[in-house]
Amino acid sequence: MRVTHLSLTDFRNYAEAEVPFGPGPNLIVGKNGQGKTNLVEALGFLSTLGSHRVSQTGAMVRSGEESAIIRARLEYNGRDLLTEVQINRSGLNRAQVNRSVIKTRELPRYFSSVLFAPEDLALVRGDPGGRRRFLDQLLILRSPRLSAVLTDYDRVLRQRNTLLKSARAAGVKSNQLTTLDIWDERLVALGSEIIDERAELVRQLLPPLGAAYRAVAGADHGPNLVASLSILGADEESDAADTARTAPAGAAPGGAETGSGDTAGIFRAALAGLRRKELDRGMTLAGPHRDDLVFELNNLPAKGYASHGESWSFALALKLASAELLRRDSSSGDPVLILDDVFAELDQSRRRRLAEAVTGYEQVLITAAVFEDVPAVLAAHAVHIHAGAVVDGPVSDQIHAGAVGDAPTPETGEAGPDHG
Repeated sequence: MRVTHLSLTDFRNYAEAEVPFGPGPNLIVGKNGQGKTNLVEALGFLSTLGSHRVSQTGAMVRSGEESAIIRARLEYNGRDLLTEVQINRSGLNRAQVNRSVIKTRELPRYFSSVLFAPEDLALVRGDPGGRRRFLDQLLILRSPRLSAVLTDYDRVLRQRNTLLKSARAAGVKSNQLTTLDIWDERLVALGSEIIDERAELVRQLLPPLGAAYRAVAGADHGPNLVASLSILGADEESDAADTARTAPAGAAPGGAETGSGDTAGIFRAALAGLRRKELDRGMTLAGPHRDDLVFELNNLPAKGYASHGESWSFALALKLASAELLRRDSSSGDPVLILDDVFAELDQSRRRRLAEAVTGYEQVLITAAVFEDVPAVLAAHAVHIHAGAVVDGPVSDQIHAGAVGDAPTPETGEAGPDHG
């Protein structure tokens, strides 16, 4: 799979943009704050329906406009597709494939990409929510039907929480709340499927994760993934990794093989045991929405123990492992691999190793502020960006300083030296 052309209308700092891409490596280069990251953010949105930079999609609409449009021409298996999404500040977004209207949530069926950016360091060092989103986005890319399962789980969770809050306000006792049993069964059915699917995904991620980490870091620090499950009593609000409350990769709670059916029983028992506490707090305290994934290096939690370089290598290896899974399983070819401002963080040896790891992909999109940061093997086809426009070549420092300076403007949607 590859992108042959990207068109943007009122997206971030682009009033209009027409960007052709070729097979193999494509380098998007330009000074910081000019709009490089905006291009790859748009493509990332087509495959995940989210941004790696902001949680609200309205932030991607150009200042003063009510909507933005992303169009991408795709090529895979001898087929040409035109995918399109309209992002609205208010109201629902709209999507089309070959000019036929589809549900927006169906877009990931048509375009698969894996994006790595500096923000992904938060996968290792940040909150559990980011790790859950990472797993769930990869689940949807591999099996789009799970988008509906995750959506239904969120809906049931909200309704169950509303009932718990109402019961708390009314002073209802736990043995008087029979309505909750109905929501429990629905929550258990959907949540158990999510837990088991995540467990199987983690099991399959481990071999390519180890290979990718060695490729990037040039050493084997034993990268590992361990599920920390709330239905076993793990608390997402605790930073400590409690090995007594985790399940090995690919296993359901209690050590049973994934899909054995034990997950539902343990989930149901956990809800029963937590009911009084849930009524006191007015919220659901167990389920995949409160689970975590513990990253380990050398048998220690990466969060709190790994160095900056090790954390960076782990996060990058996770994304490369994800791309390897997708290319192995997909009938549409390789996912488009996107590396946003990655090479500036790496020394020469890691730049070389990363280049060797990604050159085999059908298409790789790379952003960089400095052309020389990127190995020559990845820089043959360069797209130059300046002030929200595609230009014929690099813009000199003198012209750049006189035109816009290095400070981001409100319309770039970007800030700081690590974004472009």
